[in-house]
Amino acid sequence: MWIYEKKLEYPVKVYKADLRMAKYLMAQYGGPDSELSAAVRYLTQRYTMPTNKAKGLLTDIGTEELAHWEIVGTMIYRLMKGATPEQLRREDLGAYFAEHDRAVYPVDASGVPWTAAYIQATGDPVTDLHENMAAEQKARTTYEHLIRLTDDPGVKDTLRFLREREVVHFQRFGEALVDVQEELTRKKIF
Repeated sequence: MWIYEKKLEYPVKVYKADLRMAKYLMAQYGGPDSELSAAVRYLTQRYTMPTNKAKGLLTDIGTEELAHWEIVGTMIYRLMKGATPEQLRREDLGAYFAEHDRAVYPVDASGVPWTAAYIQATGDPVTDLHENMAAEQKARTTYEHLIRLTDDPGVKDTLRFLREREVVHFQRFGEALVDVQEELTRKKIF
């Protein structure tokens, strides 16, 4: 069904280790507005969409969000690479290290593990598409905050790419909302 190329959708360049930034990026790895939350939300909601166009869009964007999750995970891994336990402890990552070493694990920036409670699927396509538009805006805002928290030009570049994808997803969900509303209000003649 899929062809997996061993390269990221967008290249990740990290010019220096930065444990604090790795911790901040966990917001987009395992937080409520993370790429993981978006992927699971969209891939769950697609089943109740009334049009093939909306189903296809949710499938495509959900899959792309998994690619973004991989990009964020790669940044976190590279930002933490080579850190000693003492360095991790100093940056308040000691508890994380105790449980996960330097493995990338879906938690938010405060260390709270990812939960399915972060996502919503109501079965109402209009409600779910509005939820998705809001989710994309929240993710865009988070990326803007993250961009301001780093001085690494490689990390900034990757974060800008991810932020712009959130804008595109928001636009596509808006188009899907119009499509779905037209389908739901279309007169049906049998």
